[in-house]
Amino acid sequence: QVQLVESGGGLVQPGGSLRLSCAASGSPIIIMGWYRQVPGKQRELVATIAYGGSRDYADSVKGRFTISRDDAKNTVSLQMDSLKPEDTAVYYCYAYKSTGTYWGQGTQVTVSS
Repeated sequence: QVQLVESGGGLVQPGGSLRLSCAASGSPIIIMGWYRQVPGKQRELVATIAYGGSRDYADSVKGRFTISRDDAKNTVSLQMDSLKPEDTAVYYCYAYKSTGTYWGQGTQVTVSS
């Protein structure tokens, strides 16, 4: 079992920055990442990072968001810059290991003036 605890969401103006963090219990975790969801739409990939450091980003966030992980601390972070109103969503931390897929409780990110 893996528990994921997220932090760092909030309200920011367009063009601003936020940093999301997620702490995971248990190891090793093969892939960690972030997904997001808005009401009425499917949850979508934002970014993932594998244990070896390989990263994957949604096209809509490439060049603006940066994902990183600290395996010693079992944490994953998402630095979000140049935020746009369309980035508004609930962001979920994600972890995949041999025992299955795990999700955090979600943190709200709102980009609005």
